[in-house]
Amino acid sequence: MTKPFDLEPRTEAFARDVRAFIRVLPKTQCNLWDIKQLVRASGSVGANFIEAREAVSQKDFLYRVRVSRKEAKEAGYWLRLLDTRGIPELEESRLRLVAECQELIRIMTAIIKKCELGD
Repeated sequence: MTKPFDLEPRTEAFARDVRAFIRVLPKTQCNLWDIKQLVRASGSVGANFIEAREAVSQKDFLYRVRVSRKEAKEAGYWLRLLDTRGIPELEESRLRLVAECQELIRIMTAIIKKCELGD
């Protein structure tokens, strides 16, 4: 599957994929807590990127992209903590989401660096 170049649909797809993944996870006590945190963080990645695109200044844009990157880092943290009970399909899905999270972080870091160099 080709990933969208535009980060708005890509971050939305990430949040949707996270939600699909958590529907099939074992509902352990720890997973239930971590899932709540993950849903919030994964949705905030895209929401803050949308806010960045609507920024009124470059300073505001950079702030929002940094917040979006922070939320992606947090989502990756919660994804790494989830218990898949060693079920290969779930572990594969979890690792795929962690990889997408890392990719989003790298893209946002590149955006931030490019903007900072332009100052």
